[in-house]
Amino acid sequence: MATTIDVEEDDEQIKVSLLSRISPVSLLQHGEPVVVAAHPEIVPSVSPDYQRTRSPSSNRRLASLDVFRGLTIALMILVDDAGGAFPSINHSPWFGVTLADFVMPFFLFGVGVSVGLVFKKISSKSLATQKVLLRTVKLFLLGLLLQGGYFHGRNNLTYGVDLGKIRWLGVLQRISIGYLLASISEIWLVNNLTVDSPMTFLKKYYIQWITSALLCAIYMAFVYGLYVPDWEYEVSSGNFSIYESSSKIVNCDTRGSIEPPCNAVGLIDRYLLGQSHLYQRPVYRRTKECSVNSPDYGPLPPNSPEWCLAPFDPEGLLSSLMATVTCFLGLHFGHILVHVESHSRRIHLWSTSSIILLTSGYMLYILGIPLCKPLYTLSYLCVTAGASGLLLTVIYYMVDVKDVKRPLLLLQWMGMNALVIFALAACELFPAALQGLYWRSPENNLVYFTERTVQAMLRSERWGTLVFVLLEIVFWGLLAGFLHMKNIYIRL
Repeated sequence: MATTIDVEEDDEQIKVSLLSRISPVSLLQHGEPVVVAAHPEIVPSVSPDYQRTRSPSSNRRLASLDVFRGLTIALMILVDDAGGAFPSINHSPWFGVTLADFVMPFFLFGVGVSVGLVFKKISSKSLATQKVLLRTVKLFLLGLLLQGGYFHGRNNLTYGVDLGKIRWLGVLQRISIGYLLASISEIWLVNNLTVDSPMTFLKKYYIQWITSALLCAIYMAFVYGLYVPDWEYEVSSGNFSIYESSSKIVNCDTRGSIEPPCNAVGLIDRYLLGQSHLYQRPVYRRTKECSVNSPDYGPLPPNSPEWCLAPFDPEGLLSSLMATVTCFLGLHFGHILVHVESHSRRIHLWSTSSIILLTSGYMLYILGIPLCKPLYTLSYLCVTAGASGLLLTVIYYMVDVKDVKRPLLLLQWMGMNALVIFALAACELFPAALQGLYWRSPENNLVYFTERTVQAMLRSERWGTLVFVLLEIVFWGLLAGFLHMKNIYIRL
């Protein structure tokens, strides 16, 4: 018999049909119309009548995808809250990659895999497009609310943002862009073919690969071909004492630079979004040129360059266009999950694809394209997408093949309610709310008291912070488990 895996993504049930290896005789005995694949590893489409005869008991979630999402959320909490104590896991100041630099690609890759499952079958392209557009708008607006500057974080009990300085782009906004382009391509750019061989698999999705290559070509053309002139910016009022004037000029007059001050990614954002709407505390303030405590934030060193206090958005327009390709690569993994039958064959194809991406990224790095998360360079794209694929492969083998779920249960629960955990924990809404209740001084609140207690018990500020953050992750996992047991799933 054919079995079905249900993958719940947002408010939809996605059915991934897995045709068991059975003989034509057994098919005739059950009297079910099934098209037998010409290639032993490719699963053909099953007739609608056969789908309607499914038993609900044969459906279950794809647990590995939930664990993958949950692990991504947990890593985001870890690097955000413990990155100050351990700068080595915080975002790289510019070139290179650290643990934190894999979080965003993991998010985007997971979105791509999910999109490949959600739109496996589309009854109405126009209706599906409307749903995608609506969800994109809601996700973008939520990101604008959470990361546009309205909430000021756990260390500041104020809220509100000047609309003239609101940050237009952020993590959720970038995810919404990737989700939009990947979904539209899955709805409109996929050929209506029955996949019964590797060749028909390629023919069905080749337009998406062309689209990905085109996005990469556009990115490379702008980054290495766009002329960047000298530009001027206003130093924020909190930094006036550092300079004699509040206005600074950055000398560029160049083309093809990928250094912090004179790259095309920043140029496009300054022109299209406006300097006041960019991220005002970019990671390059932690470079040796801009911080005496590098790779952490710190005071400016003597004779620091003019651009150290300039704004730059790590989720900018051009880099987000490149980041969308990560979603397309996730789509490829989702397509393999949909069409390829056996566990071993899936793992083989996923592993091969991941190794090819990792090798390509390393070769590009050797050829002179550095790994740079703020610019989302081509080498960074390949390396992080390859790492995403390998991680998903390992989790899939453990969870869905070997059924090792109990040790990863907290992560699975977090993945089932990833959006609410992201908003409450990663965007610090919950800690900020707790800190609103304090004794005499804002520093005397439950969050700081708990963290200081752990630090005192371990007699180390750094390791106490790490343990506190790990306990925080466990707390969110348990909360997500409670929501799961109550069948509460908060989605857009």
